[in-house]
Amino acid sequence: QVQLVESGGGLVQAGDSLRLSCATSGFTFDYYVIGWFRQAPGKEREGVSFIKNSLTSTNGDRWYADAVKGRFAISRDTAKKTVYLQMDSLKPEDTAVYYCATVEWAESGWPPEYEYDYWGQGTQVTVSS
Repeated sequence: QVQLVESGGGLVQAGDSLRLSCATSGFTFDYYVIGWFRQAPGKEREGVSFIKNSLTSTNGDRWYADAVKGRFAISRDTAKKTVYLQMDSLKPEDTAVYYCATVEWAESGWPPEYEYDYWGQGTQVTVSS
């Protein structure tokens, strides 16, 4: 059973940084996509950043939402079985619950949200102006 546990959220001021962590367990996929969604109050959940491990991208292709490009960076520590989201230059509009999610994925391209099978419980990020 795959389990994802997020941590690292909090209350910060605009311009500050946070690093979210997603600790994984029960992970047996050779090919997968793992990353972060977020949901702000009154808004739909949206993809933030993802990393892929596949036959052609074992180094980990990365995807970022336009709203976070240049400010956020996704990384992984395979030894610690943890995925990170470094968030710099935070803005009030980054305020949301951030969810880690993963799916076994051996196809080209990036999976749509409904394909993700495993989700964490979420961690709150609040950015004050």
